[in-house]
Amino acid sequence: MIFVSGARPFENGKLPAYESPYLDWTAMSLLWNPSLRGRSLLKISDLSDGEMTSLIDLSLALKARRDGGTRGDLLNRRQVALIFEKSSTRTRNAASCAIRDEGGAAEYLTSNDIHLGGKESVSDTARVLGRMFDGILFRGFSQKTVETLARFSGVPVWNGLTDEAHPTQILADLMTMKQKFGALRGLKLAYVGDGRNNVANSLMNGCAKAGIHYVNCTPPELAPAATRVAAARAMAAVHGSTVAVIADPVAGVRGCNVIYTDVWVSMGEEAQKETRLRLLSPYQVNSELVRATGVPESEFIFLHCLPAFHNTQTDMTRDCGALEVTDEVFEAPYSRVFDEAENRMHTMKALFVSALTHGG
Repeated sequence: MIFVSGARPFENGKLPAYESPYLDWTAMSLLWNPSLRGRSLLKISDLSDGEMTSLIDLSLALKARRDGGTRGDLLNRRQVALIFEKSSTRTRNAASCAIRDEGGAAEYLTSNDIHLGGKESVSDTARVLGRMFDGILFRGFSQKTVETLARFSGVPVWNGLTDEAHPTQILADLMTMKQKFGALRGLKLAYVGDGRNNVANSLMNGCAKAGIHYVNCTPPELAPAATRVAAARAMAAVHGSTVAVIADPVAGVRGCNVIYTDVWVSMGEEAQKETRLRLLSPYQVNSELVRATGVPESEFIFLHCLPAFHNTQTDMTRDCGALEVTDEVFEAPYSRVFDEAENRMHTMKALFVSALTHGG
């Protein structure tokens, strides 16, 4: 492992509850996996089991370091391009803060700022930006676009979301679960809602790699592709966990430590709103569904990648009310949605540091 000095313990000398093996408090050093140097992350399966674990542990260590008041220079003079076809609150700000916290700089580029796929091919744009930036984060529609950026840019490329995959979100989800439970293997998670979207598919693979039992609670019309489920089951079997797809949400959440949901209508699918509401209204995460887990609240958390339609304070819900989750669940003590949102920053920082630094 590589180490870089500069981390320091909290002023009261106490370790955080989520102490990580990647934070050596005695030597006050950060450690990370050298195999990730120069690497892209386009989907969660790009990571080996050990690499995924090391990123989560490094994320916890970087959070502890930041909570202790340290802003470092691990990314000093590193430049990262943030290419966004889709708007974002968490991904954009998490990436920007992660880079700037460690002395780097981020350039936010929308479709109106560059010619990506319009007046210029994606491969040409990639080769231009790769000559100027140390890395590229892409958030947009097509998985092919992020793969082309990675192929031609010559620098690490990270997938901040495509229609197919959302690996950076899953790292934050796993980090949040490890914060609460201390370990991941043996936990049981139910994803409730649109079972074939990018978050559901990426989460299924992430849970399989981490040894978490995964249940996809979704109507048959929105079930994940059989080939994806088969691949995840094979991966889960290696780690002693299971993958199930169940249409009955009450049966699906039984025994779960985590219920996870996402919006019912993703960006670009607004025309399908009425169909989705009809299919998914029985899958709303409410207090009754939480009680159906049979798990004590002390051993349970609720997660949501956000934004969430949990009250009447958005244009989407002003007339119809809460959608995928009720306000009671969203605001409950067991809800960890804002820890999860914060952890987008720490996990992205871990990715950037691992890929862009040589160590000290």
